[in-house]
Amino acid sequence: MKKAPPPSGRPVSYSTSSAFSFMALGVAFAVNSDLGVSPVTSLPYVISLIADTALGTCVIAVYGVYIVLQILILRREFRLINLTQIIFSTIFGYFTDFTKWLLADFALPTYAGQLVMLVISIVTVAFGVFLYMEVDLVAMPMEGLTQAIARKVGRPFHNVKIVVDCSTVALGILLSFVFLHGLMGIREGTVITAIVVGKVMGLFKKPLQPVVQKLCFGAVGPEPEEVRELEEL
Repeated sequence: MKKAPPPSGRPVSYSTSSAFSFMALGVAFAVNSDLGVSPVTSLPYVISLIADTALGTCVIAVYGVYIVLQILILRREFRLINLTQIIFSTIFGYFTDFTKWLLADFALPTYAGQLVMLVISIVTVAFGVFLYMEVDLVAMPMEGLTQAIARKVGRPFHNVKIVVDCSTVALGILLSFVFLHGLMGIREGTVITAIVVGKVMGLFKKPLQPVVQKLCFGAVGPEPEEVRELEEL
């Protein structure tokens, strides 16, 4: 399979920054919709409610645990370049806090309004993930953990992702009931997001993939395996 040329500095930086902005904005809309955050955000969000601290701080902390787990699972197979996940996690955490501050308590009234906000969240998250994965630098920590487990157990990425997502949500639910005495941040929107995001990414791929690859690499390269598998979910 033909490999994409090495990434070109500024376009990649712009694409990565845009990806974080859209993903973080999607997180903020999901939180304000009050219909449930995505599986990826569910654990940091519940912990932020328990600790009464900023969501971005908890994102950085939880993602740090995911990186440690990758090291423990892969041991000598862990590549040092993947430590840059720490940098990207920190940046994303700050982006999350900024977008949450930007939206503040904005919310649309009625259940229909909540659904509109959830749709906006799904579209922006899907677009952000699409941009980030097309640049193909390093995986974000939760995807990196999924890749590490898939590599060790010899299972397809998308099968392991379902298990990891469900485990993360289950832990979030458990912590929510134990410490918050009720279910917080995990609702029907969590399930809808898990099912739909990969499909929405597929809608962006056909018209935008050549443009992003051309800007970042100067040519259209192979599609990242994780993108294909997420679209098939």
